[in-house]
Amino acid sequence: MADAATSVGPQIRTWRQTRGLSQFELASRAGFSVRHVSFIETGRAHPSREAMLALGEVLELNFRERNRLLEAAGFARVFRETPLSADEMAHMRGMLQFILDRHLPYAALAVDRHSNCLISNRAASQFFPTLISPALRASQNNVLRSTFHPEGSRRWIVNWSEVEYHLLSRAERELSSAEDPVGARLLAEIRSYASAPTVADLHPVPRPGDLLLPIHIRLGDLDLRLFSTIMTLGTPQDVTLQELRIETFFPADQDSERCWLRNFAECASPARS
Repeated sequence: MADAATSVGPQIRTWRQTRGLSQFELASRAGFSVRHVSFIETGRAHPSREAMLALGEVLELNFRERNRLLEAAGFARVFRETPLSADEMAHMRGMLQFILDRHLPYAALAVDRHSNCLISNRAASQFFPTLISPALRASQNNVLRSTFHPEGSRRWIVNWSEVEYHLLSRAERELSSAEDPVGARLLAEIRSYASAPTVADLHPVPRPGDLLLPIHIRLGDLDLRLFSTIMTLGTPQDVTLQELRIETFFPADQDSERCWLRNFAECASPARS
């Protein structure tokens, strides 16, 4: 167990420093002594399973990171990770589709932590493929790749520099973990497509205005000013569900609303079986 104590201590210290907490603050919030936290960080004490869960809670780690801490400390994972395609997730898939369909006639989709599209409504299924090349459309369902790729939707985004900065900054924050090789490869790929690969290297703190991303798209008769919002599930009980994001798109002005309805009026209601 000494190796486990040595392994988990630096991780606790790194997360504490990332959160801007002193050992005293972490200990006080977790109900531990400062000495105990210090011994955990230096590997002189091996934390119990309950201690790891308490520290993960105070450090506001997501379920995936809490599982990693538990494994580093020599314990089994606590939070399960169930693919959304699993039979036991059928009810959740139906609920997500219900949410997305209630956003019609506008586009909405659910993506995983790597921005792979898992579920979409009819408007999204009709709109987004028109923005990317057929070759890209046939083999890719990753929203980041389909946006940044030279044959992707970036070609039609008038305010691309603004959108690129926003998306790349968010990707830097979410995909740069050394424990996530899939995310790291995706981040490297979209960096290679970016106009300015180092634009987000400073990891800027999100501003209130970043909650809404304005997007101006001009393609043929389409001239749309949209904004997007991202929602997460409030009480997830699974790693997959905690990491899932629901992205919804809205017209930003009346002209864009009229343009959208002219081109996608058939998306006004869910498909009926």
